Amino acid sequence: MTYTFAPIGVIRSCFPDKFGIPRQPRLVTAARARLELLPGFNREEAFAEIVGFSHIWIVFVFHDCLGEGWKPRVRPPRLGGRKTVGVFASRAPYRPNPIGISAVELIGIERSARGLALHLRGVDLLDGTPVLDIKPYVPYADAIPEARGGFAPSAPDHRWPIAFAPQAERQIAAADPSGARELRLLITQVLAQDPRPGYMDRYPERRRFVMRLYDLEITWQVQTDGILVTEIAQPNHSNSQCGAELGPIGGGDRDGDNLGDASVGRERPKCNG
Repeated sequence: MTYTFAPIGVIRSCFPDKFGIPRQPRLVTAARARLELLPGFNREEAFAEIVGFSHIWIVFVFHDCLGEGWKPRVRPPRLGGRKTVGVFASRAPYRPNPIGISAVELIGIERSARGLALHLRGVDLLDGTPVLDIKPYVPYADAIPEARGGFAPSAPDHRWPIAFAPQAERQIAAADPSGARELRLLITQVLAQDPRPGYMDRYPERRRFVMRLYDLEITWQVQTDGILVTEIAQPNHSNSQCGAELGPIGGGDRDGDNLGDASVGRERPKCNG
């Protein structure tokens, strides 16, 4: 038995690449996105009363995983990338049906020349992610305070103090002069999560990394006392402007192995999270 679904919209987020995407929603509150509704679904009547809900569920496709197959056992980053668990005990993108869910904050809804869009905050979604459905988050039914969290009983520790080199501070001011993107906060929150794969302690010599946020490349170094952001610049190897249009309003590597390591290049990762 086979079922076919068509996307109702597409995510335009601040994450043009997988490396740097938080591993769960709402861990990075400064991560913003637009959910642009596709023709046939961009009707205001379909969203009547949705603004009464502070959060919504996004049901989406791990579109960069299509054709990759699935694995019955995976290595969650939360377990250091060493221990395996069953795929259905994880949120890994390599699944029989590569479908994900994210509970995100709904900032508002807007009709513009580009059509109808929802403005979201706290996303963990790759730019270009197809969305299958939207549902309201209903606290009395969806929040379960007594639930057990298995091998992830609490949010990960924010163990990384983040510092910015003087050059990086100047570049942030130039790239986000109004502060509309909350660029400094976004970088700080993303890096505080330590976006590197869990097994990186096996490669202590790899200390310099590059990730992309909006249309910018962020270069940073791991130091003994935390992370130092050294440069924020426009990439010179791509014409992409992913997320650049988000302005003031506009799933993470849950089981991937992309390093984002400047010493090994800046290849596009295979799978969104």
